Amino acid sequence: MREWVPVPGSAKARLVAAALERFEALGFAGASVVEIARLAEATTGALYHHFGSKQGLFDIVRLEIERRVRDRMEGAHAAVGGREGVAAALLVGFDAAVGFRAARILGDPAGGEPELLAETLAALAAPHAPRPAGRVLLGAWRAALRAVADGAPADAARRALAWSLGAG
Repeated sequence: MREWVPVPGSAKARLVAAALERFEALGFAGASVVEIARLAEATTGALYHHFGSKQGLFDIVRLEIERRVRDRMEGAHAAVGGREGVAAALLVGFDAAVGFRAARILGDPAGGEPELLAETLAALAAPHAPRPAGRVLLGAWRAALRAVADGAPADAARRALAWSLGAG
């Protein structure tokens, strides 16, 4: 078993679930480790033991969501293929992120870490798209998610994303 996968019902799993809820509701800066631990019925000591820091917890939560979204994007691309498959991947990934209640978490760049989704989109767009296409597409995708996080209806943000991709 991978180290980042928490055992269901464990303090680590409860901390990840509580962190997902708090980071999505309040953003990274607004989420408090004390509140996350309280919601998880764990201690802040357990949080620091498992994740090292609030940033470490956020990184695990984000990576787990990105992996789930990436898997769906790759499946959509495989089913459709080509340029249309890239658009399908972005729309399926958008639906997944909204469904996971992770629009705020995924709507902003990760920071210093290599971006899993940027690499995925670059690979899906290759060899026909220019090199920065993955990052450009990811920017539009993140903007649609930020709109949802800021209160826009998900269906309106999705239609805007589809329109920007020439898919709607």
